[in-house]
Amino acid sequence: MNTIIDFCVIPIGVGVSVSKYIAEIQKILQQSGLNYKMHAYGTNVEGEWDEVFAIVKVCHQAVHEMGAPRISTSMRIGTRTDREQTMGDKIKSVEVKLS
Repeated sequence: MNTIIDFCVIPIGVGVSVSKYIAEIQKILQQSGLNYKMHAYGTNVEGEWDEVFAIVKVCHQAVHEMGAPRISTSMRIGTRTDREQTMGDKIKSVEVKLS
């Protein structure tokens, strides 16, 4: 099942700046081969359900291995069965309506 998620990983107990943890997550996503897009408060990822959730687990494991004793992650999940739709398709649909 094609899945699009928006997730935000928040390492807890590591100080105020978390950019090094987010950079590591972005490296993991880059190596995954999944389509993703970082934004100011999280990252969108699209792919098959099992692949998307497996990569979230890998991100959690990596952030713990970097020394974060706790992680809080928020996620929004979208799936469709009536047709295929990518993150780009969703954005383009709105942009067309704006022009």
